[in-house]
Amino acid sequence: MKLTCPVRWDAVVLLLCLVMLAGCGGPWRDQYLDKGVKTLTQDDIAEKFGPPSTAKTPVLGGDTVWTYRVPMGDREVHPWDPSSLTAGKKTKAPPSPSPFGKSLAGGEEPYREPLYCYRYTLSFDEAKRLKDWKREECVPRPSEDATTSQ
Repeated sequence: MKLTCPVRWDAVVLLLCLVMLAGCGGPWRDQYLDKGVKTLTQDDIAEKFGPPSTAKTPVLGGDTVWTYRVPMGDREVHPWDPSSLTAGKKTKAPPSPSPFGKSLAGGEEPYREPLYCYRYTLSFDEAKRLKDWKREECVPRPSEDATTSQ
């Protein structure tokens, strides 16, 4: 008697490929900027992101620095964090640590993911090509220890 496995291997391979592609997760802006260091121009980035929040160009030459302020939720920043995958199952909105996440209507509403402000700082060389970039929170969130001890 021979036992056969009813698993369709083509479906398993497809699923694994999708998981691996999604594993390159994180905000799309991060991926775009990572791939574009030394190749993207200021015009390319302005076309994709819009005008910067601030732009500083030194008068005597040197790097130009652009900043963007972007609201993002934990699901976009950390797509594979298990706690962000279950956050949307709540039926009542928890107190939000961010004004971006608060509902204006009040009352019983579906959970809305709180949004946080992230600042992208982009440096361009004198040829107007992306030299480097970084992403950081506009205002650091309170630590978990500080919020649980109160």
